[in-house]
Amino acid sequence: MNSWPSSPILATLTLPESPLRAVVLDTDVASRSFKDRLPAPLTARLVGAQPLVSFVTVGELTQWTKLRHWGPRNVAMLDAWLSDKPVIPGGKAVAAIWGDLSAAATQRGRPRPVNDTWVAACCLAYRLPLATFNIKDYSDFAEHDGLEIVGHSVGEL
Repeated sequence: MNSWPSSPILATLTLPESPLRAVVLDTDVASRSFKDRLPAPLTARLVGAQPLVSFVTVGELTQWTKLRHWGPRNVAMLDAWLSDKPVIPGGKAVAAIWGDLSAAATQRGRPRPVNDTWVAACCLAYRLPLATFNIKDYSDFAEHDGLEIVGHSVGEL
């Protein structure tokens, strides 16, 4: 798997030649993409985009393989699917953004789930949009922190 530098301030994109844009896949979108079950409207929005995943998504997908007792063949298929998707790592700058986001959400009286906050921090650190079905989980980050969301809510599918 590819990685990005841990400091978004000094980061440069290491993507395949001339992608139109990069988009971070939230775990729900990554899972459906892996299963080739993305709804047509979201698929259309992602055409020409370089998909990326955060370290959180890699962790959550790995957790699912263990909890669902995947065999070696299915794990290898997931690894192959992930192989061309750069992974946004955590790092000092991403962690600082996470701390800012988490504190601000708590101060607003709307603490957000930890993993969603990490994913939002990765996207904001690199100024990348997030493809997700969980619009409500990220709407505070969009409204207050400028997170760009690409996707549908599950009820619209």
